[in-house]
Amino acid sequence: MTRHANERTSVSALVGARIRASDGSAFGAVREFAVVPSEDASHVFGFVLRATGASRKAATPLVRIADLVHGDNGLSIREGAVLLEIPDAEAYLLLERDLLDQQIIDVHGHKVVRVNDVDLVWEAALDGSDNLSLRIAEVEVGLRGALRRLLKGLPQGSVDGLSARLPASVIPWDFVDLIDRDPSRRVKLKIEQNRLANMHPSDIADILEELAPAERHALFTSLDEEVAAEALEEVDPRMQKALIEDLDSEFVAGIVEEMDPGAAADFLAELPEERSDAILEEMDPKERQEVEDLLEYAPGSAAGLMTNEYVSLSHQALVSEAHRVLETFEGDLDAVTDLFLVDDAHRLRAQVPLIKLLLASPEASLSKIAGEHMHTIGLDANGRKVAELFDKYNLRCLPVLAADGRLAGVVHADQVIAWLRTR
Repeated sequence: MTRHANERTSVSALVGARIRASDGSAFGAVREFAVVPSEDASHVFGFVLRATGASRKAATPLVRIADLVHGDNGLSIREGAVLLEIPDAEAYLLLERDLLDQQIIDVHGHKVVRVNDVDLVWEAALDGSDNLSLRIAEVEVGLRGALRRLLKGLPQGSVDGLSARLPASVIPWDFVDLIDRDPSRRVKLKIEQNRLANMHPSDIADILEELAPAERHALFTSLDEEVAAEALEEVDPRMQKALIEDLDSEFVAGIVEEMDPGAAADFLAELPEERSDAILEEMDPKERQEVEDLLEYAPGSAAGLMTNEYVSLSHQALVSEAHRVLETFEGDLDAVTDLFLVDDAHRLRAQVPLIKLLLASPEASLSKIAGEHMHTIGLDANGRKVAELFDKYNLRCLPVLAADGRLAGVVHADQVIAWLRTR
């Protein structure tokens, strides 16, 4: 019977709906919506019923959607249908129990939202028979879904009329992960790695800060190490400690190795010495040395703000050599705005804006296209002096020099902004 195909409904509308036996007598009411993710994550497998009358003597029944008739008089069980028992409710995803009122992540909106309702659609069965199937369409996260549940018990026509006045705020069911449920039975939004990698780290950081501890831990530990490192750089020290509190040092070390060395040093400086030393011990020797060098400096100094990940070449190098060095640079290329030309003693001689490489011939000398003005600062200069130079000269980056003129590191604008936010 397909005349009700493509009719939209919802979990809030169907909870409590009466189900009749094949002879027309009252059998029970809808209590839950069972989904079997391993078989079909997009459709409701069956209704868990609250039996009435004599039927109460039977075990809690589960009627498959395919065994229901959706007629003008409502829902009834098809003649000859075999009711199932639920020996283990944990084998099913139950929409009301496992989804409603839970927090999930809206990837497109870059925020944490609460599930208020689930939109469903009656459809013709996938097997081509005259049976109906019940497809899960969307998750309601706005006021419309909340209003439906608030008005539950009133005539459905009135509820639909009132809720239709509110704008829809939904997340397609395709974006909800039904397989990976954490022990507290919260359903998390499916975030594919390529989609996650394209999100800005600050958006991921905002989401982590909005989540409850259990979901925060589950999301952070699911991130790729590089993405986790970028997100960790964006959250405040208090949240950084919370994120790694229950993680073993080897796992955290893998993330710290992907961080900018300056940010990694700032992060480790905020941890208890014993914890910081344990993480450093698990890091690769090269990355560990870079971070340990920066840990020696005061956090509020130019040296404490700088990173030792930068691109330097001989002051006699050509543009073509710069191209090759950039191709093999293992640091964050997005942070590179300038190249630094040094002599044999690694003393800074000139600074080349990256944009000039695009306009120069590969055979051109880098020193010929270097910027006319170069501003530097010493290792021991305080953060306020660094900020003043960035503001006065509208700098993208600032080289930090040792007492003998050697290039020790570079301060980037985002590091200055982060420091100023803590003042």
